[in-house]
Amino acid sequence: MRAFYGRALTDPIIGFIFTDVARLDLEAHVPTIASFWETILLGARSYSGGAFHPHATLNAQVQLRAGHFQRWLLLWHAAVDELFAGPRAEQAKSHADRVAFAFHGRLQTMTPAPEGPLTGLAITRHGRPGRGDR
Repeated sequence: MRAFYGRALTDPIIGFIFTDVARLDLEAHVPTIASFWETILLGARSYSGGAFHPHATLNAQVQLRAGHFQRWLLLWHAAVDELFAGPRAEQAKSHADRVAFAFHGRLQTMTPAPEGPLTGLAITRHGRPGRGDR
């Protein structure tokens, strides 16, 4: 989890979602997300929350586009591949693919169509307190 979030929090494409929009408290979040993946991959049944609602809340603040999910998946796959191999690693990646596709599709039904043409994803600078980058 920490390898993934180390990348995601500073990523120039999706980092702002974690740091500026969600204002993610990593220490509070890691046990919850670890419980989610423990339930998915190991059948632990330790996660009882709903994973979609927090993403819907974020989407209400900043539209989560397909490119955001694609970037999340790229970072997730890289972290998994760096640290793990074998059937569970493949399951972690394929489940993430399914979740990202399902969440994006569901969010699209909740998000009003934009009035003008969509532009590409923006590269941002964030998470560097004291350097005047904001």
